Amino acid sequence: MRIKNITESTRFFSAVSQCNGRVELLTSEGDRLNLKSTLCQYIALTQMFQDKNIEGVELALSDPHDFSMLAEFIVTE
Repeated sequence: MRIKNITESTRFFSAVSQCNGRVELLTSEGDRLNLKSTLCQYIALTQMFQDKNIEGVELALSDPHDFSMLAEFIVTE
């Protein structure tokens, strides 16, 4: 699932922390960042979200029920 430009990272990471399963950020280079990890959140925040450089970045959810918590940040078309 592709993600939208995230302008409110605090809300996004708050929603991620409420998810039951793993939430991973998949980069176009093949990296998988566990977004429940504070270190990975820092990397995502400083490198991608602030630069608005999220082209080719997707989310992978291990629990399909977590989609509802992150739906506002995901491109559905």
